[in-house]
Amino acid sequence: MPFISKKGYAMPESPIRKLVPFAEKAIKSGKEVIHLNIGQPDIETPEVALNAIKNLDRHVIEYSHSAGFESYRRGLANYYQNHGMMVNHNQIIVTNGGSEAITFAMMSCFNAEDEIIVPEPFYANYNSFALQAGVHLKPLTCYLEESYALPAVEKFEELITSRTRGIMICNPGNPTGYLYTKEELELLRQIVLKHDLFLVADEVYREFCYDGKVHHSVLSLEGLESNAIVVDSVSKRYSMCGARVGALVSKNPEVISTAMKFAQARLSPPTIGQIAGEAALDTPPSYFQNVKDEYVTRRDIMVNGLNAIDGVGCPMPGGAFYAMAKLPVDDAEKFCQWMLEDFSYKNATVMMAPAQGFYATKGLGKDEVRIAYVLEQNKLKLALEVLEHALKEYPGRIEIADRAESVESI
Repeated sequence: MPFISKKGYAMPESPIRKLVPFAEKAIKSGKEVIHLNIGQPDIETPEVALNAIKNLDRHVIEYSHSAGFESYRRGLANYYQNHGMMVNHNQIIVTNGGSEAITFAMMSCFNAEDEIIVPEPFYANYNSFALQAGVHLKPLTCYLEESYALPAVEKFEELITSRTRGIMICNPGNPTGYLYTKEELELLRQIVLKHDLFLVADEVYREFCYDGKVHHSVLSLEGLESNAIVVDSVSKRYSMCGARVGALVSKNPEVISTAMKFAQARLSPPTIGQIAGEAALDTPPSYFQNVKDEYVTRRDIMVNGLNAIDGVGCPMPGGAFYAMAKLPVDDAEKFCQWMLEDFSYKNATVMMAPAQGFYATKGLGKDEVRIAYVLEQNKLKLALEVLEHALKEYPGRIEIADRAESVESI
């Protein structure tokens, strides 16, 4: 029998999707599974985007330019300019989702064995993208107890070596919901310029910032014209996850020309997705305000509800639609699987994403889960009720005093 590649064996499973077989089995057994494991909003896609697909008048679904349709890129440039990012359509490459944009950025900017510093916990697939590109991902740990704020500059300096080529952030963050302050971005700007690094920013949740907080793009930071790369996507902004349309944006002409070679190799981004994405640019501001208001209500229900459960801790996210919670359990993955296989309350159970997969440092996140508050309010309230009863019954529950003793012994 032929051997599978080492890279294939090393490729991590998705912590977001690996428990799907257990969820499917639970559903077949008659349980209601409340899906808080994945960032698939139940928010309706803007009508202008849906109408563009419904009213499509084409006889051929053709390839687009490898960088994406020019009309769409011009529309995106206008959108970015309205958000303080002074770019033109030639500084944008439309991609197959934000995932391809990250892969293009890594393959264009980093050699095999180069290092990229990423604050953890981070979107789990960053591990996979780095592995595909042959890049070493070096985690910089942020802590739940500090609401996942960016560590001091000294912590970055400790990780920087002769092989360090970049820093990557997600802002607002997946899985934490943390929104970087302008001061934190300025700190990153200084580090990047001092060491001549790339700064890759995954900004797909920029519309979703709460409590009066404002998103600042790395492309609006002075002096980073050669260093900053933005990753974007229509998936969450317009609740169009299945469109699979994203973008790589940079003012660095070498980054764009290099990424274009990878874009040409995969031919083009999806035509139908681009048609929907271009139409979505005409989404009225009221749509985003209504969505933000709904997410704030959902966030408050979920986070306040989690913190009201004995032994659970969850900081208040400043953006996106995720929260990380620490649970009084021996192993979050075992607990999540147990909930799907062995537990129900009111004939319902909850599916969450175990947090270990969102860390690169082994051992971290063992008692944490990521929760996506993307479902309507009554579902979230039921999920909290189910989770509270599950934590009371779970045989691997760890009381707070026991957990503190185990931490002190490390």
